[in-house]
Amino acid sequence: MNLADIQSLYAYNRWANHRMFGVLEKLSDEQVSASRQSSFPSIWESVFHIFAAEWIWLKRWTGESPVATQPVKGASFEAWKTLRSAGAPPPVNLATVAELRAFCDSLHQERQEFIAELTEDRLQAAVNFKDMGGNAYSEPLAQLMQHVVNHGTYHRGQVTTLLRQAGAETISLDMLYFFREKPETAKAAS
Repeated sequence: MNLADIQSLYAYNRWANHRMFGVLEKLSDEQVSASRQSSFPSIWESVFHIFAAEWIWLKRWTGESPVATQPVKGASFEAWKTLRSAGAPPPVNLATVAELRAFCDSLHQERQEFIAELTEDRLQAAVNFKDMGGNAYSEPLAQLMQHVVNHGTYHRGQVTTLLRQAGAETISLDMLYFFREKPETAKAAS
């Protein structure tokens, strides 16, 4: 995985997130918050989880691993409220689709600044970080960055299933569709 591959993956991630929000913005508050069968109990919780994880990983890559102030079992909203990164809490006004989209957009901007400063050597180097419980790890940055896009893809797939359960419009987010819409990105990645 090289820098061009990472740039392509994150362009895809941005595209897929925007397509997802294009559908979510058409839903009622009830559709977004209704209890459904999936890994997370609602569309909102599923979407929140995607961006909570993106925020957590970005902080880890910049040396500010978020750690919980009390024991947590995963990146739920309740766990989110206990996190501290460099002593500061994460954003908590994420109750609506509009607030989640604004958070997604701010993450994209911050991550693009991070990616713009990356070098091939830094991409291949290990990142030392802590999980939410404070346990230390060290992994190559390229693998961690791939993981975040893959994680988002997995949960956006779940959101698509939840949209079907809600009787809402669904979305095609396969990477091939992205490359068809953005042929310049496909060419740069090859």
